[in-house]
Amino acid sequence: MKAIVLARCALLAPFVDVLNDTGAPTERMLARFGLPIHPEQKPNDYFPLIPALQFVTAAQASHGLADFGFRAVQRLQFGHLSEQLQASIRQAPTLLAALKQWCRLVQFEDTFVRYWLERHNDHLRVCSTNSGTDGVLHLEHSQWVQNVMAVYCVRQFAGPHWTPATISFGARYMPGVETQARWPYTRFLSGQKASWIDVPISLLRTPHPANAANSGSSQREFEPISTDIVTALKLMLPSYLDERVPGIAEMAEITGTSVRSLQRELARAGLTYSRLLDQVRFEKGAELLRKTDARIIDVAFAAGYTDPAHFARAFRRMFRENAGKA
Repeated sequence: MKAIVLARCALLAPFVDVLNDTGAPTERMLARFGLPIHPEQKPNDYFPLIPALQFVTAAQASHGLADFGFRAVQRLQFGHLSEQLQASIRQAPTLLAALKQWCRLVQFEDTFVRYWLERHNDHLRVCSTNSGTDGVLHLEHSQWVQNVMAVYCVRQFAGPHWTPATISFGARYMPGVETQARWPYTRFLSGQKASWIDVPISLLRTPHPANAANSGSSQREFEPISTDIVTALKLMLPSYLDERVPGIAEMAEITGTSVRSLQRELARAGLTYSRLLDQVRFEKGAELLRKTDARIIDVAFAAGYTDPAHFARAFRRMFRENAGKA
């Protein structure tokens, strides 16, 4: 079974915002592609990237949204990135250290994106590709996100108005005249082997303003995200719990596989789909009870239960089972 490519809902939310501004039936379109209905309300949950690219492509065609990816990233900010990535960048003593951390930890934003650094004359290229997307059309939307997220990282050191001399797209795509006019000092390249932005070598020793007096700022360590199927489903399912939980047939369609293949993968981990869903609901409920003062009824609904009493019984059962394994 092929891997499930995921990204944080914070990266889908700006596309939804742009589409909402046109008066489009956004919720119906999201449901059509099996995506969470309100990604802006759950920025740290994950969504499946391939259906999202299909959603964005269909929305661009049906509503005439030229350079949809660029429009969306204009609504992104550094603060939309994961807490892990933000903390790592802020703690980095120099821009070069931050970019190295970026390459290591950007998986928290997109589980199958890969960044690396290449020296080219007087510039360093911050390069990216996304595995698991072979044959997918209109990857420029996700490549806009990948490139501009890297720009936001550099801006933490070089200032809020810094723009790269070059932005490259792996997709065969060239921004429209209006978009290029927004970044008049940037050259755009199409159909490259990877997406990348250029960063002048002269900027690499620039200290982070918050760490200018402390070049030895410590770095926190974060565990990488596993890419196995069970972990991917556990990351993705919470974004659906408060709306409509996909059945196994719909989940197989969303992830681009068959029901039989999905069942086989879960069986290898000693699980069924319903059992996995119980675990996800339990973990979501436990997190809310631990980190918030939400009422039981609100926790029940957020964990995908319409009946608080049913949630309470299920939660007690799962708690006993998990305690027994400890």
